[in-house]
Amino acid sequence: MNNDFDGTDATASMPTRTAHDGLELPAQGFGTYQVCGFAGAKAIAMALDNGYRLLDSAVNYENEGTVGKAIRMSSVPREHIIVTSKLPGRFHQYDKARIAIEESLGRLGLDYIDLYLIHWPNPSQGRYVEAWQALIDAQKEGLVRHIGVSNFLPGHIDMLIRATGVTPSVNQIELHPYFQQIDQRRYDDAHGIITEAWSPLGRANQMLRDETIRRIAHKHGVSEVQAILRWHMQIGDVSIPKSLHSERQRENLDIAGFVLDKQDMNDIALLDNPEGRCKALDPHWHEEM
Repeated sequence: MNNDFDGTDATASMPTRTAHDGLELPAQGFGTYQVCGFAGAKAIAMALDNGYRLLDSAVNYENEGTVGKAIRMSSVPREHIIVTSKLPGRFHQYDKARIAIEESLGRLGLDYIDLYLIHWPNPSQGRYVEAWQALIDAQKEGLVRHIGVSNFLPGHIDMLIRATGVTPSVNQIELHPYFQQIDQRRYDDAHGIITEAWSPLGRANQMLRDETIRRIAHKHGVSEVQAILRWHMQIGDVSIPKSLHSERQRENLDIAGFVLDKQDMNDIALLDNPEGRCKALDPHWHEEM
């Protein structure tokens, strides 16, 4: 890793997304799912040094320690990094949620977490409002700076707002050309909620062979991954791709030099499929503990 921070930020050429509470996120962050151990810390630190400033983790990724180590390894100052983690379903009960947040801080080795999300609503438990209140109180105490949700449907978010008066800053959802979540994105936008896209490349091996994506990428002289990430940037979300390779990390960020035209965007719009989820993880009934 570099020893001296030179202020370089490859996301500076990207737009930012602003939530109702003033939270600003770059249009692309770095996903850390299954990025673990010392090798994972090296890859995450490399991503920071390559220009990423938003890191996405979760309790259930079992890598908060790895993320914290990467931050310490990197040349990028802590205050320039936006760290995200997520509360799992087994800790929705208020007291358990409060302890889980403190444990996240301990594993990360940080004084505060920039963004903390409820990972899934787990509607059959019926405790996500209780968990939300725990996040609100943790925010008031300065343990977390901003709070949000992941995989929440409009009705779930309405419940949070009605019960507490507090609107999430972020809703992280499955979102890619095969599953475009237009209604959810409209709801989020109307409420000042930043939409983040997990699995932004969908079933990557399948999508990267898609004739439409390949044609658009070839037209602009870019990779299929770059074409998809540019689509995310133009529809207004925050994508969180993952790569363990330095060159690909830099390539993923290098999407400011071309623009998908109206025909490109229309062609990608036709790829949308209501059954296009990667793993059939529907928030109406999926339970994540």
